[in-house]
Amino acid sequence: MSDVTCDVGSITLRAPVLTAAGTSGYGDELAGYGDLAELGAVVTKSLAAFAWEGNPPPRVASSGAHLLNSVGLAGPGVAAWRATYLPGLAAHGAVVVGSIWGRSVAEFAEAAESLRGAAVVALEVNASCPNLESRSSMFAHSASATAEIVRAAAVAGVPLWVKLSPNTPDLVEIAGAALDAGAEALVLVNTVLGLGIDVERRRPTLGNGGGGVSGPGILPVALRAVYDCRVAYPNCSIVGVGGVASGEDAVAMLMAGANAVQVGTATFADPRAPWVVLRGLVHWMKRHGVDRVGELVGAAHG
Repeated sequence: MSDVTCDVGSITLRAPVLTAAGTSGYGDELAGYGDLAELGAVVTKSLAAFAWEGNPPPRVASSGAHLLNSVGLAGPGVAAWRATYLPGLAAHGAVVVGSIWGRSVAEFAEAAESLRGAAVVALEVNASCPNLESRSSMFAHSASATAEIVRAAAVAGVPLWVKLSPNTPDLVEIAGAALDAGAEALVLVNTVLGLGIDVERRRPTLGNGGGGVSGPGILPVALRAVYDCRVAYPNCSIVGVGGVASGEDAVAMLMAGANAVQVGTATFADPRAPWVVLRGLVHWMKRHGVDRVGELVGAAHG
């Protein structure tokens, strides 16, 4: 039997396939499609310390196999999530990673503090948020700002993963700053900036104008980010995300240097996608005589 356990930082996960933040709800929404306990972890939709309505509609538009979204991090807040959604995840035996966001360093600290003592194995610090305290449009576009929010999130007392944006030429430098600030893992990458136009209305498709593009077309972008960061930081942990929809996609991400992968947009087309990817990965390993998933990590580097 193939050994699919993997290490992400100080955490050993039962499988290298996780859900991606923002694509599988806040709790056990996918439990009717597969056993949540089979997955490496369920990553929650990003949570702030407070409830947030998000951006004006429409928030989501399709473009072929791709998705354009500007949901605006809408959510119930950490306290409501702990009371309403976390118990269902626990009942299904899911390993939970809590994703947090904020508009300032203080808000990241508040979100992390609100999750202290919750049954989460790690926090994913969503650095792709507007930074109201700086000229930088997003924390993830600044090495110093990213380092600040990672340090602020340490108050939660659990391992920190930091999710970074591909929309900057300084990604590798910013990743290094996150690791130096105490992040145990890099999550690479968030959505690519994009825009849709409604040609009948002669207006942008989304209510907030532009948004983030996700889907199969960003897989090469994510692979490049993972590959480059693995070269720069050979001993760090990396979770690859972006366009993963098959076992072969997961294999490619692992070979680029990821220790684990997240499945996101594919879940909208098929809620069973995380399990499909995991089964596809195991099948690929058996066909190629690979006994441990760790043998694949960084294999493309020679």
